Amino acid sequence: MSLQGKVAIVTGSGRGLGLAYAQELARQGASVIINDVDEATAAEAVASIEQAGGTASAVVAPVGPTETAKKLVDAAYDTYGGLDIVVTNAGVLRDTVTWKMSDEDFDLVINVHLRGTFTVVREAATRMREAGTPGRIICIGSPTGQRGNFGQTNYAAAKAGIAGMVRTWALEFKKAGITANVVIPVAATAMTATVPYFAAAVEADAKGEPMPSFFRHDLGFGTAADVAGLIAYLASDEASGITGQAIGIGGDRLQLWSHPEPVATAYRDGGWTYESLREGFAEAVGELQSVGETFPPLPEELQPRPQA
Repeated sequence: MSLQGKVAIVTGSGRGLGLAYAQELARQGASVIINDVDEATAAEAVASIEQAGGTASAVVAPVGPTETAKKLVDAAYDTYGGLDIVVTNAGVLRDTVTWKMSDEDFDLVINVHLRGTFTVVREAATRMREAGTPGRIICIGSPTGQRGNFGQTNYAAAKAGIAGMVRTWALEFKKAGITANVVIPVAATAMTATVPYFAAAVEADAKGEPMPSFFRHDLGFGTAADVAGLIAYLASDEASGITGQAIGIGGDRLQLWSHPEPVATAYRDGGWTYESLREGFAEAVGELQSVGETFPPLPEELQPRPQA
């Protein structure tokens, strides 16, 4: 077990992807702090790990506040004597188009995803540096944060912000031997369960059957367990040289996302005026960048069937 003796915190790990991450870290030998807002859900998650021979305990609290971050990190040190791995997975959704999005919808998503990631990582990195621990920070991003998605202004902002923080943390934490990466999962979740396009894959997963190859290979869409291996790998000593990266995973597919880089550069003596941009912008920059994700048509046999 490559993580034997390590201690991990996984936020939002009562169910879904977070639970899969926690279970895999425990399977690899780590002692895990489970986090959820519901006490019964957290207790079930702990029990699932202990029944499999692993070690876990729970902190029931919403991420976002600094107080929760301190509780999580204190629990790791007080219960297991240290902290080596942090996975910031906790999140909520409040999807709606911008003109219908309330302040509360925006603030809640930003608070849980973005502020929750920041406060937990700040507390963990501070303690790791003090202890001289070469830790692993693994944050969870989304294709929405990389590409945008209709109806997800709040979520896109939070996930893009997480990727930006990770690139900064890779620089700030390097001297302390702490790596920071963002994982971009594509998997069956409560959110994708409501999307007709993924119905055949979600149905197969719910039945414990293999997902059709179209989803696993062509779309890189799989199960929570498909993502968990990357989490454990990035948490290991073998991944000590990987930091500041955005890594996508889902189904049979592994991807390394690029950092934002200029794709076209043009110069004009004296600078670019309004008039010169009107005349030369298109030629100077070339083809514009696309936004959002597009999916190929579903094969006939995988298309949702009308309800009788």
